[in-house]
Amino acid sequence: MALLKCENVTLGYDGEALIKDLSFEVNPGDYLCIVGENGAGKSTLMRTLLGLQPPMSGKVELGEGLKHSELGWLPQQTPVQRDFPASVKEIVRSGCQNRGGFRAFYSKEDKQRSDAAMERMDITHLANRCYRELSGGQQQRVLLARALCAAERILLLDEPVAGLDPMATGELYAAIGELNREGMAIVMISHDVNTALRYATHILHLGGATFFGSKEDYMRSGGARRYLRRKEGGHK
Repeated sequence: MALLKCENVTLGYDGEALIKDLSFEVNPGDYLCIVGENGAGKSTLMRTLLGLQPPMSGKVELGEGLKHSELGWLPQQTPVQRDFPASVKEIVRSGCQNRGGFRAFYSKEDKQRSDAAMERMDITHLANRCYRELSGGQQQRVLLARALCAAERILLLDEPVAGLDPMATGELYAAIGELNREGMAIVMISHDVNTALRYATHILHLGGATFFGSKEDYMRSGGARRYLRRKEGGHK
């Protein structure tokens, strides 16, 4: 059974549709990359999958007993967030807040879960460091650990390597790929198409002719060739 399913979904604002009649699903172990030009509706779709914005029509369903509070979410960072004056441990633990509703203190289970997430992301040695003192790559590992505190079987990531240097980019992609191999389903918006395609099992291309299918079928499609040429600076 699919973890997440969109059926004939139309998305947009103020009565104007950005995406029409979109259907796709994410199954356990999938690695779905969402690609497309700016303004194609990728971030709007992500907000809808998270339950933050209703579709104009159609439906989005979570399967296998999943709740929205059990979706791991790594958004794009703002400059203000990068300068947040909290410890790594505090930020990672905050990922547990939605799991049990509002409460004044973290439970023993929350602390164990956050400690496991830090160990998984190899940042335990940074637990007491101030978040804003970390490198960009370290900060993204912290936020990924935070997302893991909420995630049961699926992670949603919005441009997780934006602004990172090539080494940090490679390390973060490797960490996400390892999570996927361990069974975590991944849904990721990415402009870094060539690198993302190394890891993806499925592609959702928004804008122009919408495509959803396997990476192999996408690479054989005319739309993929045209899009990749544009990304590489070629002509349409």
